[in-house]
Amino acid sequence: MTEDDVNPPNDDQTRRTGEELREHEVRTALLDLLGEVGAVTATEAASRLGYSSGLCSFHLRQLARHGYIEEAPHSGGRARPWRLKQHTPAAGGSTEEQFGDLARGLEDESWQRWLTQRDEAPADWSHDEAFSAVAYLTPEEMSRVADLIRRALVPYQDREQRPLARPDRARPVALIARLFPLLPHATDDADQG
Repeated sequence: MTEDDVNPPNDDQTRRTGEELREHEVRTALLDLLGEVGAVTATEAASRLGYSSGLCSFHLRQLARHGYIEEAPHSGGRARPWRLKQHTPAAGGSTEEQFGDLARGLEDESWQRWLTQRDEAPADWSHDEAFSAVAYLTPEEMSRVADLIRRALVPYQDREQRPLARPDRARPVALIARLFPLLPHATDDADQG
């Protein structure tokens, strides 16, 4: 007898977790699309992403409500185009950097949601594999480590576009790697001087 025989997964919890994962998937796809093409309507997004226009419209409005996107200028009519929220770039800050900041914010938001709701996940999905490490690397070695991580993920990347390639129990999993040099604190510089 297994734990699942005694405590079968709650269908409401499984459904809610699946819906939350799908929401994240749809919103991420919309943000990626906006980053790629600039501005889209819900109908255009639906056509490009394979979702319904109603679902795209809902998630575009949610992204706007949370300040990630805004209505793009248009010449009236029923079409309602959306774009990534226009920020005044910080000194030297490019649009690419701003999109990176937005993506990291979504990653952090997803992580916080996981921390607060993981007890609602099905038993076999109730853990994570988060880890961190500090390694002394040269810039070239850091690039090689990043390349190794990217290559390790290659066998799984087509599953997003090819649902039939996914094993039965496969679920979207956030895979986040941030490799960056640790800069000394101002006080460390003063101590060395």
